[in-house]
Amino acid sequence: MKLTGIADEAGSSIDAQIRAHRELGWDTMEARFVQVEDFDNGSIHEIPDAAFDRFQQRIEEAGIRVCGVGSTIGNWAHRIEDPFEITLSEVGRCIARMKRLESKIVRIMSYAIRQDDDKNDLPDQMPRERFERVREINRRFADAGITAVHENCMNYGGMGPDFAREMIEEVPGMKWVFDTGNPVFNRDRNKENPFPMQDPWEMYQVIKPHIAHVHIKDGIWNPETGKCDFTFAGEGEGKVARIVEDLMASGYDGYLSIEPHVAAVFHDTAPGGDSAAKAREQYDSYVRYGRAFAGLVDNLGAAARR
Repeated sequence: MKLTGIADEAGSSIDAQIRAHRELGWDTMEARFVQVEDFDNGSIHEIPDAAFDRFQQRIEEAGIRVCGVGSTIGNWAHRIEDPFEITLSEVGRCIARMKRLESKIVRIMSYAIRQDDDKNDLPDQMPRERFERVREINRRFADAGITAVHENCMNYGGMGPDFAREMIEEVPGMKWVFDTGNPVFNRDRNKENPFPMQDPWEMYQVIKPHIAHVHIKDGIWNPETGKCDFTFAGEGEGKVARIVEDLMASGYDGYLSIEPHVAAVFHDTAPGGDSAAKAREQYDSYVRYGRAFAGLVDNLGAAARR
Protein backbone atom coordinates (compact mmCIF):
# COMPACT_ATOMS: atom_id res chain seq x y z
CA MET A 1 0.00 0.00 0.00
CA LYS A 2 1.11 3.53 -0.78
CA LEU A 3 0.26 6.71 1.12
CA THR A 4 -0.84 9.93 -0.54
CA GLY A 5 -3.42 12.65 0.03
CA ILE A 6 -6.02 14.87 -1.57
CA ALA A 7 -3.76 17.87 -1.96
CA ASP A 8 -6.23 20.71 -1.52
CA GLU A 9 -6.90 19.49 2.01
CA ALA A 10 -3.47 20.97 2.84
CA GLY A 11 -4.39 24.31 1.27
CA SER A 12 -5.77 25.78 -1.91
CA SER A 13 -2.46 27.05 -3.33
CA ILE A 14 -0.10 24.87 -5.33
CA ASP A 15 2.68 26.10 -3.03
CA ALA A 16 0.97 24.69 0.07
CA GLN A 17 0.13 21.44 -1.68
CA ILE A 18 3.69 20.82 -2.84
CA ARG A 19 5.22 21.87 0.47
CA ALA A 20 2.96 19.58 2.52
CA HIS A 21 3.66 16.52 0.40
CA ARG A 22 7.39 17.18 0.46
CA GLU A 23 7.26 17.55 4.24
CA LEU A 24 5.48 14.20 4.49
CA GLY A 25 8.00 12.58 2.15
CA TRP A 26 5.33 11.65 -0.38
CA ASP A 27 6.15 11.87 -4.08
CA THR A 28 2.52 11.68 -5.26
CA MET A 29 -0.66 13.66 -4.71
CA GLU A 30 -4.33 13.25 -5.53
CA ALA A 31 -5.32 16.44 -7.37
CA ARG A 32 -8.77 17.94 -6.88
CA PHE A 33 -8.90 21.75 -6.64
CA VAL A 34 -5.92 24.08 -6.93
CA GLN A 35 -5.13 27.78 -7.00
CA VAL A 36 -2.14 28.67 -9.18
CA GLU A 37 -0.59 32.15 -8.99
CA ASP A 38 -3.18 34.81 -9.91
CA PHE A 39 -5.72 32.35 -11.26
CA ASP A 40 -8.86 31.52 -9.28
CA ASN A 41 -9.07 28.31 -7.28
CA GLY A 42 -10.78 25.62 -9.32
CA SER A 43 -11.13 21.97 -10.26
CA ILE A 44 -8.02 20.53 -11.88
CA HIS A 45 -10.02 19.71 -15.01
CA GLU A 46 -11.81 23.07 -15.18
CA ILE A 47 -9.10 25.68 -14.47
CA PRO A 48 -7.90 27.68 -17.52
CA ASP A 49 -5.29 26.10 -19.79
CA ALA A 50 -2.65 28.59 -18.68
CA ALA A 51 -3.25 27.71 -15.02
CA PHE A 52 -3.08 24.01 -15.76
CA ASP A 53 0.17 24.48 -17.72
CA ARG A 54 1.69 26.22 -14.72
CA PHE A 55 0.35 23.56 -12.34
CA GLN A 56 1.95 20.81 -14.41
CA GLN A 57 5.24 22.67 -14.57
CA ARG A 58 5.32 23.24 -10.80
CA ILE A 59 4.68 19.62 -9.82
CA GLU A 60 7.19 18.34 -12.34
CA GLU A 61 9.81 20.71 -10.96
CA ALA A 62 8.96 19.45 -7.46
CA GLY A 63 9.25 15.80 -8.49
CA ILE A 64 5.64 15.08 -7.54
CA ARG A 65 3.35 12.89 -9.63
CA VAL A 66 -0.45 13.02 -9.75
CA CYS A 67 -1.56 9.50 -8.91
CA GLY A 68 -5.24 10.32 -9.27
CA VAL A 69 -7.77 13.07 -9.90
CA GLY A 70 -10.68 13.81 -7.60
CA SER A 71 -12.99 15.05 -10.33
CA THR A 72 -16.34 16.79 -9.86
CA ILE A 73 -17.91 14.50 -12.47
CA GLY A 74 -21.39 13.43 -11.34
CA ASN A 75 -20.71 14.63 -7.80
CA TRP A 76 -23.13 15.93 -5.14
CA ALA A 77 -23.19 19.37 -6.80
CA HIS A 78 -24.44 17.93 -10.13
CA ARG A 79 -28.12 17.15 -10.69
CA ILE A 80 -29.25 14.14 -12.68
CA GLU A 81 -31.79 16.46 -14.37
CA ASP A 82 -28.99 18.57 -15.89
CA PRO A 83 -28.10 17.93 -19.56
CA PHE A 84 -25.69 15.02 -19.95
CA GLU A 85 -23.63 17.14 -22.35
CA ILE A 86 -22.32 19.07 -19.32
CA THR A 87 -20.90 15.86 -17.88
CA LEU A 88 -19.49 14.66 -21.18
CA SER A 89 -17.65 17.95 -21.65
CA GLU A 90 -16.12 17.55 -18.19
CA VAL A 91 -15.11 13.99 -19.02
CA GLY A 92 -13.40 15.12 -22.21
CA ARG A 93 -11.43 17.87 -20.48
CA CYS A 94 -10.51 15.54 -17.63
CA ILE A 95 -9.22 12.82 -19.97
CA ALA A 96 -7.06 15.28 -21.90
CA ARG A 97 -5.44 16.63 -18.74
CA MET A 98 -4.99 13.24 -17.10
CA LYS A 99 -3.17 12.00 -20.19
CA ARG A 100 -0.76 14.93 -19.89
CA LEU A 101 -0.23 14.09 -16.22
CA GLU A 102 0.00 10.34 -16.95
CA SER A 103 -2.53 9.85 -14.16
CA LYS A 104 -4.58 6.67 -14.19
CA ILE A 105 -7.33 6.94 -11.54
CA VAL A 106 -10.27 9.37 -11.55
CA ARG A 107 -12.94 9.69 -8.86
CA ILE A 108 -16.53 9.95 -10.12
CA MET A 109 -20.00 9.80 -8.55
CA SER A 110 -23.59 9.11 -9.61
CA TYR A 111 -25.13 12.57 -9.14
CA ALA A 112 -26.84 14.25 -6.21
CA ILE A 113 -29.69 12.66 -4.28
CA ARG A 114 -32.99 14.15 -5.47
CA GLN A 115 -34.77 15.99 -2.65
CA ASP A 116 -37.67 18.38 -2.21
CA ASP A 117 -37.42 21.88 -0.72
CA ASP A 118 -37.60 20.41 2.80
CA LYS A 119 -34.61 18.08 2.15
CA ASN A 120 -36.81 15.00 1.97
CA ASP A 121 -35.76 12.36 -0.57
CA LEU A 122 -37.97 12.24 -3.64
CA PRO A 123 -39.59 8.86 -4.42
CA ASP A 124 -38.20 8.87 -7.95
CA GLN A 125 -34.40 8.98 -7.94
CA MET A 126 -34.25 8.38 -11.73
CA PRO A 127 -32.02 5.30 -11.35
CA ARG A 128 -32.18 4.24 -15.01
CA GLU A 129 -30.85 7.59 -16.16
CA ARG A 130 -28.07 7.42 -13.59
CA PHE A 131 -26.99 3.92 -14.63
CA GLU A 132 -26.91 4.86 -18.31
CA ARG A 133 -24.80 7.94 -17.62
CA VAL A 134 -22.34 6.22 -15.30
CA ARG A 135 -21.91 3.36 -17.79
CA GLU A 136 -21.00 5.88 -20.49
CA ILE A 137 -18.68 7.84 -18.18
CA ASN A 138 -16.93 4.63 -17.19
CA ARG A 139 -16.64 3.51 -20.83
CA ARG A 140 -15.07 6.78 -21.98
CA PHE A 141 -12.44 6.73 -19.27
CA ALA A 142 -11.72 3.04 -19.85
CA ASP A 143 -11.25 3.65 -23.58
CA ALA A 144 -8.67 6.29 -22.64
CA GLY A 145 -6.79 3.85 -20.39
CA ILE A 146 -8.02 5.51 -17.19
CA THR A 147 -9.76 3.74 -14.29
CA ALA A 148 -12.91 5.50 -13.11
CA VAL A 149 -13.62 4.82 -9.42
CA HIS A 150 -17.07 5.51 -8.01
CA GLU A 151 -17.12 6.94 -4.47
CA ASN A 152 -19.51 5.99 -1.68
CA CYS A 153 -20.42 9.61 -1.02
CA MET A 154 -23.48 11.87 -1.17
CA ASN A 155 -24.84 10.41 -4.39
CA TYR A 156 -27.11 7.60 -5.53
CA GLY A 157 -24.50 4.84 -5.17
CA GLY A 158 -23.73 6.04 -1.66
CA MET A 159 -27.28 6.00 -0.30
CA GLY A 160 -26.82 2.63 1.38
CA PRO A 161 -25.45 -0.89 0.86
CA ASP A 162 -28.24 -1.97 -1.49
CA PHE A 163 -27.80 1.14 -3.62
CA ALA A 164 -24.09 0.36 -3.90
CA ARG A 165 -24.92 -3.24 -4.87
CA GLU A 166 -27.33 -1.98 -7.50
CA MET A 167 -24.73 0.37 -8.98
CA ILE A 168 -22.18 -2.45 -9.03
CA GLU A 169 -24.59 -4.71 -10.87
CA GLU A 170 -25.73 -2.05 -13.34
CA VAL A 171 -22.22 -0.87 -14.25
CA PRO A 172 -20.26 -4.11 -14.69
CA GLY A 173 -16.52 -3.86 -14.30
CA MET A 174 -16.51 -0.39 -12.75
CA LYS A 175 -14.10 0.07 -9.85
CA TRP A 176 -14.74 1.95 -6.62
CA VAL A 177 -12.98 4.27 -4.21
CA PHE A 178 -14.04 3.46 -0.66
CA ASP A 179 -14.06 6.39 1.77
CA THR A 180 -13.85 5.19 5.36
CA GLY A 181 -15.46 8.31 6.81
CA ASN A 182 -18.39 8.85 4.45
CA PRO A 183 -20.70 6.27 6.09
CA VAL A 184 -20.35 8.14 9.40
CA PHE A 185 -22.33 11.12 8.05
CA ASN A 186 -24.44 9.47 5.33
CA ARG A 187 -27.80 7.96 6.20
CA ASP A 188 -28.68 4.39 5.29
CA ARG A 189 -31.66 4.68 2.96
CA ASN A 190 -32.06 0.89 3.06
CA LYS A 191 -33.40 1.19 6.61
CA GLU A 192 -36.70 2.58 7.86
CA ASN A 193 -37.21 6.35 7.99
CA PRO A 194 -35.85 8.18 10.00
CA PHE A 195 -32.78 6.69 8.40
CA PRO A 196 -29.92 5.77 10.76
CA MET A 197 -26.31 6.49 9.84
CA GLN A 198 -24.54 3.88 7.75
CA ASP A 199 -22.27 1.17 9.12
CA PRO A 200 -18.79 1.70 7.59
CA TRP A 201 -17.89 -1.98 7.84
CA GLU A 202 -21.11 -3.05 6.10
CA MET A 203 -20.53 -0.61 3.24
CA TYR A 204 -16.91 -1.68 2.99
CA GLN A 205 -17.88 -5.35 2.69
CA VAL A 206 -20.20 -4.57 -0.25
CA ILE A 207 -17.63 -2.47 -2.09
CA LYS A 208 -14.48 -4.41 -1.12
CA PRO A 209 -14.26 -6.71 -4.19
CA HIS A 210 -14.30 -3.65 -6.46
CA ILE A 211 -11.93 -1.31 -4.59
CA ALA A 212 -9.11 0.27 -6.61
CA HIS A 213 -8.51 3.33 -4.41
CA VAL A 214 -9.16 4.31 -0.78
CA HIS A 215 -9.86 7.65 0.91
CA ILE A 216 -9.00 7.90 4.59
CA LYS A 217 -11.35 10.04 6.65
CA ASP A 218 -12.81 9.59 10.12
CA GLY A 219 -15.28 11.27 12.43
CA ILE A 220 -18.04 11.02 15.02
CA TRP A 221 -21.65 11.76 14.18
CA ASN A 222 -23.09 14.48 16.42
CA PRO A 223 -26.90 14.09 16.57
CA GLU A 224 -27.30 17.39 18.40
CA THR A 225 -25.74 19.45 15.60
CA GLY A 226 -26.68 17.08 12.79
CA LYS A 227 -23.07 17.17 11.60
CA CYS A 228 -19.97 15.04 11.71
CA ASP A 229 -17.15 16.03 14.05
CA PHE A 230 -14.11 14.99 12.03
CA THR A 231 -11.23 13.32 13.85
CA PHE A 232 -7.80 11.94 13.13
CA ALA A 233 -7.83 8.52 11.47
CA GLY A 234 -8.66 5.77 13.94
CA GLU A 235 -10.20 8.11 16.52
CA GLY A 236 -13.75 8.16 15.15
CA GLU A 237 -16.54 5.83 14.05
CA GLY A 238 -15.16 5.05 10.59
CA LYS A 239 -13.56 1.75 11.69
CA VAL A 240 -10.38 2.91 9.93
CA ALA A 241 -7.95 0.56 11.69
CA ARG A 242 -10.17 -2.47 11.12
CA ILE A 243 -10.62 -1.63 7.43
CA VAL A 244 -6.94 -0.87 6.80
CA GLU A 245 -5.95 -4.08 8.60
CA ASP A 246 -8.37 -6.03 6.39
CA LEU A 247 -7.03 -4.34 3.27
CA MET A 248 -3.53 -5.41 4.29
CA ALA A 249 -4.65 -9.00 4.85
CA SER A 250 -6.44 -8.99 1.49
CA GLY A 251 -3.30 -7.94 -0.41
CA TYR A 252 -4.53 -4.48 -1.40
CA ASP A 253 -1.62 -2.67 -3.10
CA GLY A 254 -3.25 0.61 -4.13
CA TYR A 255 -3.22 4.06 -2.54
CA LEU A 256 -4.51 5.16 0.84
CA SER A 257 -5.28 8.84 0.25
CA ILE A 258 -5.89 11.04 3.29
CA GLU A 259 -8.81 13.49 3.27
CA PRO A 260 -8.67 14.86 6.83
CA HIS A 261 -11.46 17.48 6.95
CA VAL A 262 -10.25 18.25 10.50
CA ALA A 263 -9.46 21.93 9.81
CA ALA A 264 -11.48 22.52 6.64
CA VAL A 265 -14.28 20.69 4.85
CA PHE A 266 -14.00 20.83 1.06
CA HIS A 267 -17.74 21.28 0.44
CA ASP A 268 -18.48 23.45 3.49
CA THR A 269 -20.20 26.64 2.35
CA ALA A 270 -20.01 28.43 5.70
CA PRO A 271 -18.73 32.01 5.48
CA GLY A 272 -15.39 33.03 6.88
CA GLY A 273 -12.81 33.07 4.11
CA ASP A 274 -9.25 31.88 4.14
CA SER A 275 -7.41 33.93 6.73
CA ALA A 276 -3.67 33.43 7.18
CA ALA A 277 -4.29 31.79 10.56
CA LYS A 278 -6.85 29.36 9.15
CA ALA A 279 -4.55 28.55 6.25
CA ARG A 280 -1.72 27.72 8.67
CA GLU A 281 -4.06 25.60 10.77
CA GLN A 282 -5.24 23.72 7.70
CA TYR A 283 -1.69 23.07 6.49
CA ASP A 284 -0.38 22.02 9.89
CA SER A 285 -3.32 19.71 10.55
CA TYR A 286 -2.82 18.02 7.17
CA VAL A 287 0.83 17.27 7.91
CA ARG A 288 0.02 16.07 11.44
CA TYR A 289 -2.76 13.89 10.10
CA GLY A 290 -0.49 12.38 7.45
CA ARG A 291 2.21 11.56 9.98
CA ALA A 292 -0.26 10.11 12.45
CA PHE A 293 -1.89 7.95 9.80
CA ALA A 294 1.50 6.73 8.55
CA GLY A 295 2.22 5.69 12.15
CA LEU A 296 -1.09 3.85 12.35
CA VAL A 297 -0.32 1.96 9.13
CA ASP A 298 3.17 1.06 10.37
CA ASN A 299 1.77 -0.25 13.65
CA LEU A 300 -0.86 -2.35 11.89
CA GLY A 301 1.78 -3.73 9.56
CA ALA A 302 4.08 -4.60 12.45
CA ALA A 303 1.24 -6.34 14.30
CA ALA A 304 0.39 -8.36 11.18
CA ARG A 305 4.01 -9.55 10.88
CA ARG A 306 4.19 -10.77 14.48
